Amino acid sequence: MNKATGQRLHNEQEHGRWIAEHGEEIWNWSSPAGQRRWQRRVALFTAFLGQQGKKVLEIGCGTGLFTQELAHTGQSITAIDISPDLLEKAKQRVTATNVSFACENAYQTTFADNSFQAIVGSSCLHHLELQPALREFHRLLQAGGSIMFTEPNMLNPQIMLQKNIPWLKRRAGDSPDETAFIRFMLARQLSNAGFDRITITPFDFLHPALPELTLNIAEPLLEFVEKIPCLKEIAGSLIITATKP
Repeated sequence: MNKATGQRLHNEQEHGRWIAEHGEEIWNWSSPAGQRRWQRRVALFTAFLGQQGKKVLEIGCGTGLFTQELAHTGQSITAIDISPDLLEKAKQRVTATNVSFACENAYQTTFADNSFQAIVGSSCLHHLELQPALREFHRLLQAGGSIMFTEPNMLNPQIMLQKNIPWLKRRAGDSPDETAFIRFMLARQLSNAGFDRITITPFDFLHPALPELTLNIAEPLLEFVEKIPCLKEIAGSLIITATKP
């Protein structure tokens, strides 16, 4: 492991300690609009995983917000994070018998080759050095296995400013190294790592600060905007799926 990667891992551990001490509000899931965004992602991940019988690896499980929902699928879930502090919170939240937790470096896990049939994560890839992480995910997947992630979209104006202006990044509570993705460039990186059947779809214009009274009107309208060519490219997030041949 080079010095830069080691520093990045240290930064993420420190960031995890800060979140464990200050709360999860940084992820914007607690507002009424944030709750709807969270529920939509839960539905996407549970539909992707389908019926029970798979061995699933969750990357960057944090405090277990998504892990507790993934457990309801009946799959065998292994949830990992680089932060011991966040993992302690996750273990307190999730006690399902089909879930196990481990403190792991996503670039160099201790799992054997071909250990999992699916790998998932919410807002975790943008914390990682992408190429070594993708190579590790490819190693861990069985042939025919798939990955799914939801990540911030660098073409969204707010995301672009937040990820590239240091004082805005600090104000938003981001970790020093986190970024966002441009889908065409990300597709190339996934292909270079050996994945195929790659789909990257922009979605989610629902801002977490929208008032609750507006949501029943705003949500369907904003989901319609996701279908409009060109406009959809500046949505807040990306849905990423790919398969190991």
